[in-house]
Amino acid sequence: MTEHETGHETAYEKAMRPEDITRLFVERSNAGDAAGVAALYEENAVLAYPPGSRTVGRAAIQALWEKVLADRPHFEPETPLPTLISGDLALTSTPPRDGAGARAQVVRRQPDGSWLRVLDQPEFVTPS
Repeated sequence: MTEHETGHETAYEKAMRPEDITRLFVERSNAGDAAGVAALYEENAVLAYPPGSRTVGRAAIQALWEKVLADRPHFEPETPLPTLISGDLALTSTPPRDGAGARAQVVRRQPDGSWLRVLDQPEFVTPS
């Protein structure tokens, strides 16, 4: 991992391209690093998970991932589809390997040039 300690806070690798977030998400999830996953989201981001509900805010996203990662699930990398960029906003998506329909995220360019997730829809499943 390309993170290093600066004082008491871990400095994480930043996503300098929108597509980098997917790779960093998989690396951090597989390492059991819920704080690292949460660091990929803006402070007031909205995650459409668990299915049928929403998790709002970086702190709540971290708490959710602490629970999810407690079972040590393994995530496989997914090849991103072409990113759509308009100014400081981008739409990223991947065809999921787990039959979740699709995954899509809206990400925003930060003042330092890196990108963070604002909206995350990890599953699009047709209601049965």
